[in-house]
Amino acid sequence: MSHVFPRHSRVDSPVAVGGEGCYLIDAVGKRYLDGSGGAAVSCLGHGDREVTAAIKDQLDRLAFAHTGFFTSEPAEALADLLIEHAPAGLDRVYFVSGGSEAVEAAIKLARQYWVEKGAPDRSRLIARKQSYHGNTIGALSAGGNEWRRAQFGPLLLDVSHIEPCYAYRHQRDYESPEEYGRRAADALEAEIARLGPETVMAFIAEPVVGATAGAVPPAPGYFRRIREICDRHGVLLILDEVMCGMGRTGSLFACEQDGVAPDIICIAKGLGGGYQPIGAMICTAEIHDTIAAGTGFFQHGHTYIGHPAATAAGLAVLRAILGRDLLARVQEKGEQLAGALTERFGQHPHVGDIRGRGLFRGLEIVADRESRDPFDPARRVAAGIKRAAFEAGLICYPMAGTIDGRTGDHVLLAPPFIIGDGEIDELVDKLDRAISVALRPS
Repeated sequence: MSHVFPRHSRVDSPVAVGGEGCYLIDAVGKRYLDGSGGAAVSCLGHGDREVTAAIKDQLDRLAFAHTGFFTSEPAEALADLLIEHAPAGLDRVYFVSGGSEAVEAAIKLARQYWVEKGAPDRSRLIARKQSYHGNTIGALSAGGNEWRRAQFGPLLLDVSHIEPCYAYRHQRDYESPEEYGRRAADALEAEIARLGPETVMAFIAEPVVGATAGAVPPAPGYFRRIREICDRHGVLLILDEVMCGMGRTGSLFACEQDGVAPDIICIAKGLGGGYQPIGAMICTAEIHDTIAAGTGFFQHGHTYIGHPAATAAGLAVLRAILGRDLLARVQEKGEQLAGALTERFGQHPHVGDIRGRGLFRGLEIVADRESRDPFDPARRVAAGIKRAAFEAGLICYPMAGTIDGRTGDHVLLAPPFIIGDGEIDELVDKLDRAISVALRPS
């Protein structure tokens, strides 16, 4: 009998004992193609010797030094490399242990910034429906997925949520993609006006929406318009790239492809590649310098932030992404995966949309392709696909509640950047079988 508190008490999970490239191996020797990188984490695959060597070397020299007293060489080097490649204006890196912590830090920094600027009335945060920003109370408050929020409602902060930029569901027949993008972005302007610009501290959004909606990219011009609106009203722009960043969409930072630079950006998952728990909140020099000139102290922190072994892992992963030309590979293999998915599912009666960027792809599963009607949630389609895929030896990331937190299903794919041609074929074949099994009439 296990004493581990599992994610799901009614699921008897196999024991993972090994990893090799794009595969995980359980205790009985079964191999699983990691088609989602866990949760878009394992960008370099499993068993990367350069990364593990970097961690071992760091542990031999220094395992831990509390950041209340010290900085460390790998933390300094990783911060320098991140800022060298970050969007314009970003200048300071605050290391944490994961995505939820990065978002929590961003929200608190935004608030403290305005307090130190002498604008304490700026306390309101605006986010989007069908977003996911993490599972701490602050991050869950920012997230807009009703299923995840429901039972914790009384504990959550008062955050405004506007409609997402979700062309498959919300673009009107007569609108061009650009017209829809502007209309979707203008919802932020309307919400700022409703709340009063002097009360709004920040707007947070995922450049490419991950877990809750399945790799939904923004409409053309959407984030440029968002940036304009934030600038007009003095609102900070926080971009959550915990899932879509660090090369996942084909550029190191996903927002590069939309031509915008945020005031604060959150990263994690692919930063450590699964080799160590690490994330980061990165802000502009102006935000940092405001704190530095005021109290001089960001009133936040966790014991393991800036952990030497974790930052050594992040440094090795980032050097691998940049040094092995993996961004170009993500673009190439991303297009190959998109083509394979379109060839197999482009006319599938129950696949309504195939979307995403780079090696971050989603399929929206529908009851009827023409009407776009979703399956009855009682069918538990996403759970069925996940179960059938896992049985077939494929790890993917299906989720329910795609449309409104209750209805709709999608499958998210985020394989390692090292995925090969044969593994793309294997992924598509096994996913096809899993969808067929899950949708088979009972």
